[in-house]
Amino acid sequence: MTFAQLVFHLFNFISPALAMAALMPMAGRWVVGAGGVVWPRRCLWHALVGTLVLVLGLVLQEQDGQMATYAALVGVAALLEWALHRLGHRSRA
Repeated sequence: MTFAQLVFHLFNFISPALAMAALMPMAGRWVVGAGGVVWPRRCLWHALVGTLVLVLGLVLQEQDGQMATYAALVGVAALLEWALHRLGHRSRA
């Protein structure tokens, strides 16, 4: 495997987490309203936690791309967005 192939494989592995990281702050603003942690920090948190969920899914299920892993990714991303929204409001009060 060449270095370019390795980079493409890793990018394709974490691309669901990156997509969720880009979309969840917008969805969170639409669902729970404005406020909370600033947008770039939300994206960073979603990318990090989403990648961790994908790695844990790979380790626990010994196979990439399982639907249970993607369901966990969506659930954890929604929970994280809620927590970041609540955290932002508590720091202002």
